[in-house]
Amino acid sequence: MDILVKKCRFRSIWDVLILKDFASNIALNQNLKCTSMAKQSGIIKLEGTIGDISFYKTQDGHLAREKGGVTADRIKSDPSFQRTRENGSEFGRAGAAGKLLRNAFRQLVQPVADGRMVSRLTKEMLAVVKSDEDNFRGERNVQNGNVRLLKGFEFNINGLFSTTFYAPYEVTMDSATGAMKVAVPSFVPKNSVMAPAGATHFMLVSAGAMIDFKNGAFTVVTSKSIGIEIDQMPTAAINLLNQLVPNTQQRMFLVLGIEFYQEVNGFNYPIINGGFTSLALVGVD
Repeated sequence: MDILVKKCRFRSIWDVLILKDFASNIALNQNLKCTSMAKQSGIIKLEGTIGDISFYKTQDGHLAREKGGVTADRIKSDPSFQRTRENGSEFGRAGAAGKLLRNAFRQLVQPVADGRMVSRLTKEMLAVVKSDEDNFRGERNVQNGNVRLLKGFEFNINGLFSTTFYAPYEVTMDSATGAMKVAVPSFVPKNSVMAPAGATHFMLVSAGAMIDFKNGAFTVVTSKSIGIEIDQMPTAAINLLNQLVPNTQQRMFLVLGIEFYQEVNGFNYPIINGGFTSLALVGVD
């Protein structure tokens, strides 16, 4: 089996955090080494461990990696890794917050999410954590950060809502009444919807959620438009209402997406196409 050295990558998030915290000469003095990463290019692909080499399959193909890196016990106890522990704690909070948001919108997210959606969302959540100006480094969190940084997040990077649905729409969110609305004026589907081959109809889907990041809880309400034919006829105005609890102190999130289907002899057949089915976070408060 041939192994092509692709590039040097890190064994874990801890390696990434460590290299951010220390200059290269300090890292070398701490016996921190970058684990070499290789791509398997032969006909037979291996999975498992042989000696100090681990073989495994990822989204990037079949890879091989040398064992190495700093032990978890040392990271947890060595004063030199204080910054690493702080970064790791905040990264963990970002990951947990991203999971909570995904769970809140799971019904709509699951059919559309791309393979790297989780990591992309965690990255955006980490930016929210770092925007927290009320807590010390290592203790910053999402509930005290600027969650509006998440607005515009696309759950399917291969099928963006912004390049699938071109009609204008207005989003309103009212914490006093608990109402989260999407209002879409009349539009011509053929001119405003980028549909996959074979699609005859589409629906706009929306969901509003109130999320308590501190306690790990959420409430969510989902709404859909009627099926709309993809033709040259102007549609009626569309109003999607997600009514939740009034006077909330929780964070409010609103997503908007589009689903396609094909109508044959009165039956609707969903079209799940990764390049068109889309969902975006269009409102945050």
